[in-house]
Amino acid sequence: MTSDYTISNDKSKLDINIIHQYLSQEAYWSLNIPLEIVQRSIENSVCFGVYQGDSQVGFARVVTDLATFGYLADVFILPEHRGQGLSKQLMAFIMAYPSLQGLRRIMLVTRDAHGLYEQFGFTPIDSPENTLFIKAFTAY
Repeated sequence: MTSDYTISNDKSKLDINIIHQYLSQEAYWSLNIPLEIVQRSIENSVCFGVYQGDSQVGFARVVTDLATFGYLADVFILPEHRGQGLSKQLMAFIMAYPSLQGLRRIMLVTRDAHGLYEQFGFTPIDSPENTLFIKAFTAY
């Protein structure tokens, strides 16, 4: 990590307004998501912030039972801070995070960042016919 940036799992440092603004206005997966939903998702996840000084410039969270399963979600670096390897450093931090070691499976869904996640061992599902989901279209 360049000396200008740090990564922390301290939820008290998170800038909910920055996170909500990005997720509700820029992220294709959560456009128009209400602030209350973002707050609840943070409360119930292991969260990671990327900071330049005291300013938050990135975020990710893992929904997990801390024993067998994790779901990586809401990974982003603000556009003006991209191109510096911050997403790779954030992923390395998450993958080395002690509470997430030993999980049987970590999953994610992405439309456009396969190359990033493949560097950390993520692969397409071996037997997609065994994986089911409910796609609830909640209008934000």
